[in-house]
Formats: sequence, structure tokens, C-alpha cells
Amino acid sequence: MPEEPPYASTGHEPIPRGRAYLDSPAVASSGDLRSELSRLARSSVPGLTVVVVGGDEIRREESSGLADLESGAPTTPETAHLWFSMTKIVTATAAMQLSERGSLSLDDPVHRFVPEFPKPRNGWPQVLVRHLLSHSAGLANPVPVRWVHLADTPGRDPRSFARELLARHKRLRFPAGSKAAYSNLGYIVLGEVIAAAAGMRYEDYVRKHILEPLSMGRTGFGYEGLGEDVATGYQRLLSPMTPLFRLLLPSGIMGRREGRFVSFNRFCVDGAAYGGLIGPAREAARFMALHVNEGELEGVRLLSADSVKEMQTIQASARKLQVGFGWFRRGKDAADRAEHLEHLGGGGGFWNMMRIYPERRTGVLAMGNSTSYDHASIARAAVSAAGE
Repeated sequence: MPEEPPYASTGHEPIPRGRAYLDSPAVASSGDLRSELSRLARSSVPGLTVVVVGGDEIRREESSGLADLESGAPTTPETAHLWFSMTKIVTATAAMQLSERGSLSLDDPVHRFVPEFPKPRNGWPQVLVRHLLSHSAGLANPVPVRWVHLADTPGRDPRSFARELLARHKRLRFPAGSKAAYSNLGYIVLGEVIAAAAGMRYEDYVRKHILEPLSMGRTGFGYEGLGEDVATGYQRLLSPMTPLFRLLLPSGIMGRREGRFVSFNRFCVDGAAYGGLIGPAREAARFMALHVNEGELEGVRLLSADSVKEMQTIQASARKLQVGFGWFRRGKDAADRAEHLEHLGGGGGFWNMMRIYPERRTGVLAMGNSTSYDHASIARAAVSAAGE
């Protein structure tokens, strides 16, 4: 597979808003980070972008490989990717904003906003909004493999989709707040809570109160306005998941073979609040910087420092999972030199990581167009490259 020369920048620079930054002089970056990106681009993912932020400044920004194997278009920090479950941090941020504004309380019962929500068993506590945020509501986690539609076809109505899923999964699995158990369904319900509390569609609230204030103009819930700088998603041909994708995904989602990979045709996610955002790494890094910088970016405050801290505080735990409000930590990675929180986002054709090191006020973002790759090695190399 041909490989494009990596795009690289380093230094302490404001988080850029547009394409002009691509034309600024690039400073040589860490050989370890560039080598890691090149290694992965040769072995497991066609294209990768990594952005490291410290406070409200970029400390490293690099891309390597290809956004599209057929055309040979390179991956850049402006190449749009599906976020998948990395969207959940945006959803959690929206809920915290509404809590600060008094439109909802984290201690409100979920059924106040979503009457179809399952009733707890006798003796179990009410399920509160905070339990949805911390994956401790007791909801099932159905496999979301068919929750997608081709980009040029309409998706399912969010309210009807949530009702349909709740009707299929009526029984709570454990008392609310007793432990953490990851649930995509929980964040679909949280999207409906946000819509009811805000008096507008979840997508419209996020666009107006998060994306627009952060100048994230190429990030949204569809491909409109993105142009051609969009990554094609890929799945390794010889992976055991490939025949399963072909069997389970709706017709037309799987594309053609491209060397060692199979492509995906452009699609969107049903259930926007759990995984529907699409946009470039540079803009995702602006959102990450908001959380590294205690809720403020370039003079725009979207959350109080107290709310940011509450989101980063562990609220519920399981044997291999610790969860705050949106952010989580999976076990103890002995190879990491500092404690971190993160959210990953993966599905057919894409894998992403948003990882923050709160005590260092540092964040690492990685977005790539393959269903899986070694994101932890990227995080370690990126933090080292940033001089942390």
C-alpha cells in the first residue's frame, strides 16, 4: 500500500479553527510518534491523525497514510471521520450544561423525561439521570451492528427508535448505581432526556450549544457540507469480523475490496446521541481541549470547572471498568506513566480515541479509518512527543 509523507506540526500554538493552519510552517516532530503512525499505517490502518493538546494549545499534530485507498487522497487533520461512541462525551457535556442551567437535575428520575423507561423492581431505587451518565442505570447493551443507514437514505426517527429499543429491553439488570455496565442504549435514552429538557432535538441542541460556540463548523450528524475531504472506512479482509459484517450489516454498507482491506460505503449512525457525530480530528481536538482546560476554550466557557471535575470523577465501577460522567478508565495500564480518562469510538471502518490526563492538563486524540488498531501505543508515543 502506498504511503503519503506524514503531515506534522509541533510547538505551542492556539487550537486552529480552519484550513489555514495546514499552510503554516511545519516543525520536525518526535521520531517515535511519527514512527508509530507510519508503522500502523503500514500494518493495520490506512490513515491516522493524532493531535496532542495542552491546556488550550496544540503541542503536536500529525497525520500519516491515506484517507482513501482508491484515490490515494492523504489523511490530514481536516479529514472527517465517523466519531462513533466518542460522541458520548459530547452527549454528557450537553446534559451537564442543562443541569447547570436548571433545565434538568442529575437527580431527576429518567421517567420524568422518557415515560417508556423501564420501571425498577420492587425495592430497587429509581433510575436517575446521573445513572445514565455513568453507565450504572442497569440497562441492557444490545449489539448496535444494524443501527446504521446509508448516508443518502433517511435514518430512523430518534424518538421512535428509542421507544422501540426500550420495548425490546424492558427489564433492568441490576439496581441503579450499584455498579457500572456500559450501555449504548443508556446514551440513546440520555439523548431523549436532553431533547425533552431542552425543548429541541438532541442534534439541534448539540449544534447550537456545543459545536457552534467551539467553531466546529465541519462537525455534525451527517455528510452535508463536508466536501470530499472525508475518510473512507476500512475493515481488514482477513479479519474474522469481515464475514460477520457482510452478514449482519444492512444491504449496501459493505463496499469493494481494496488490497488487504474491504471498504465501507458512506453511512450514518441511528441513535445520534450514542455515536452519531462526523467530523475532522482538528475540530474534535477543540472539544477535547475544552475538557483539558476546565470547561473553557479561547474565552468561551461552556461548562463550569466544577462540572468538568465532576465528569472526571469516578461515579461507578465494575471489575474492569471505572466510569465518570461519560469518561471512563479500563483497568490499569502499567505502560502508562500517568493516570488518564478516555472515551473510545469504534465501529465498522473507524476507530478513535479521546484520552485526557487531567493532572497534566494534556489530551491525546487519535482518529483512524480502520475498525481497530493499537491506540494505546499511540497515546504513549504522543504524550512522550509532547514533552510530558
